[in-house]
Amino acid sequence: MRGYKTIKYSLFCCCYIFWVSSSVLVAVGVYAKIAKEKDVIDTLTVDPALALIVIGSVMFFVNVFGCLGALRNATCLLRTFLGILLVILLLQIAVTVLGYIFSERVIQRTEQLMLRAVVGYREDLDLENVIDFIQKKFQCCGVQGFTDWSLNAYFNCSETNPSLEACAVPFSCCTGLQSQMVMNTMCGYGMQQFEVSSAQEEVFTTGCLEKIIWWSKQNLLLVGGLAGAMLLVEVCLVCLAAAQISRIRVEQKRVEQKKVGVANRQRRKESHWLPTINQFPENDASSLH
Repeated sequence: MRGYKTIKYSLFCCCYIFWVSSSVLVAVGVYAKIAKEKDVIDTLTVDPALALIVIGSVMFFVNVFGCLGALRNATCLLRTFLGILLVILLLQIAVTVLGYIFSERVIQRTEQLMLRAVVGYREDLDLENVIDFIQKKFQCCGVQGFTDWSLNAYFNCSETNPSLEACAVPFSCCTGLQSQMVMNTMCGYGMQQFEVSSAQEEVFTTGCLEKIIWWSKQNLLLVGGLAGAMLLVEVCLVCLAAAQISRIRVEQKRVEQKKVGVANRQRRKESHWLPTINQFPENDASSLH
């Protein structure tokens, strides 16, 4: 019984933690979406807020099955929770294997998505913040190089572009941000007009895709550890759910056997019962006198 309760409440606590985390993700995504005051729904590839809402919602509903199933000992909910987890786990393994096999195609697809993000830089505040963070974190600019920013309508380096930011790059590309007390958001103006050797004195000229790949290779152990930890948590949840289902079946069978045993003992007791005083017929009793 103690092992049964340990499995039950361990599963419930894990699912509850993920359930709360998913609620926070959904709340943050909804708040960001409302704060932008947009009526159109963007795609996942260019809208981080919508991505948070979708991921958080999936996590929320999956963990609701786990919480309720563990708390109420509902094998139907636990089987649903277990099945969804197994599907997610298998999909993650399949994506990892296919990503390794078709690594070049994955890099090409990633490059296309990043170029789309560059095009929509000024259209989405969340996307703008994400790109600025990546460029400052990895000390890079653009996808393949700083001239990629010419794909953006605001930074396009052409004589017909009326934008004040024509031929510029975002301030997050500037090399002197760390040493500046007051942020100069115009530090990247006109940088696309210079050669790489001249521009690299003021802005980062290496593309972010190359820097991210290099960082991943240098921190392969960290990346693999995080991925392994996530898979380990999912495997633990699968094992807990399977153990809970098994324990519930054992307990149900034990209760049924106990009921059957009580019913059998009751029938045996009733079938062997004899009266303590024999009731003789009245005629036989009078003949004795």
